[in-house]
Amino acid sequence: MIGYVTLGTNDLKKAAGFYDELVKELGARRVMEADTFVAWSTDMNAPAISVIKPYDGAPASVGNGTMVALAVDGPEKVKAVHAKALALGGKDEGAPGPRGDGGFYAAYFRDLDGNKINVFCMVPKE
Repeated sequence: MIGYVTLGTNDLKKAAGFYDELVKELGARRVMEADTFVAWSTDMNAPAISVIKPYDGAPASVGNGTMVALAVDGPEKVKAVHAKALALGGKDEGAPGPRGDGGFYAAYFRDLDGNKINVFCMVPKE
């Protein structure tokens, strides 16, 4: 149902470099770009994530309670994406691990602009 998610940035070059490296862990690549935005996906027909300089020219800001969740295929990928984000300068918001008792395995971080990102998978309950 979701086609793409856009996050505001105040430094497009820096944000694009962060996501260029991060999305490699997800098997994604740049699929669109212009002077004010860059978008990444695994395929032009798959959901995408993008960063953009706000259209109104005002500074980008982080939404309180706003988060983007990236689905992956297992706990090892959750760990790898989280570690990559931190290595690229992202800030830890929750180490990889199970959340609750429903098989939800996740990690949380903030990108270089402070946007909150979750990477998660579902694991069978034992």
